[in-house]
Amino acid sequence: MFVQRLQTSVNVHPDAIEKTIDDIMELKRINPDVNPQLGVSLQACLLQIVGYRNLIAEVEKLRREPYDSENPQHEEMLLKLWKCLKPNSPLKARISKQWCEIGFQGDDPKTDFRGMGLLGLYNLVYFAEWDTEIAQQVLSDSLHPKYSQLSKAEWEKKKFDKAIGYSFAIVGINITDLAYNLLVSGALKTHFYNVAPEAPTLTHFQQTFCYLMHEFHKFWIDEDPLDIMEFNRVREKFYKRILKQLQNPEMALCPHFAASESLINM
Repeated sequence: MFVQRLQTSVNVHPDAIEKTIDDIMELKRINPDVNPQLGVSLQACLLQIVGYRNLIAEVEKLRREPYDSENPQHEEMLLKLWKCLKPNSPLKARISKQWCEIGFQGDDPKTDFRGMGLLGLYNLVYFAEWDTEIAQQVLSDSLHPKYSQLSKAEWEKKKFDKAIGYSFAIVGINITDLAYNLLVSGALKTHFYNVAPEAPTLTHFQQTFCYLMHEFHKFWIDEDPLDIMEFNRVREKFYKRILKQLQNPEMALCPHFAASESLINM
């Protein structure tokens, strides 16, 4: 009976966690008055476990929802992405080659969201809205990756007109896929259990995306690939590095920029 109660406890509603812990302690004949902190600690642990499972479900729902250009909310989010990244360059039309300026593949971004659904858009908008300065800098660097490290004179002298950049939005969707895989595989438990004293939320996931996006950008520059065809190699190397970091039970991916300053305090 005890084993069965433990197995079902990870599927309880968050509101039922306190009663679930009380039931477990009663089954094990643990007197809460002897060690009152034990019940509190068990509740916190179970809340994290249940919260992680619920976060996977929430993220999966967004990933499975396709972008719908007939949905005003979807369109509003997409336009917000443009305004945050290119505030001084008005979008001339909804269907426009201008979208390529922020790293989409064609004149209508909706086709690029097929792999990650709304999750990709949610993450990009979060990054652009809450870490606007950093997102704009990453976008600029992705267009001219080596220019940011050189003076204009050095740039012109070295003639880095063919410096290897990447498509910001497409890479953002790709890094969303990377974050998603870390989540569903359980690899992010280390991080979330260390930074979220209670249940990890979608905001925690989005802040983690911001961190991964920022770190991948620096990693790409350091790797100095010969051409964009090396993207998969660089991505796989980056993924393995993050996995290795998360093997440390005390690891917390703590970004050093605006959107994630509150990450460890949420």
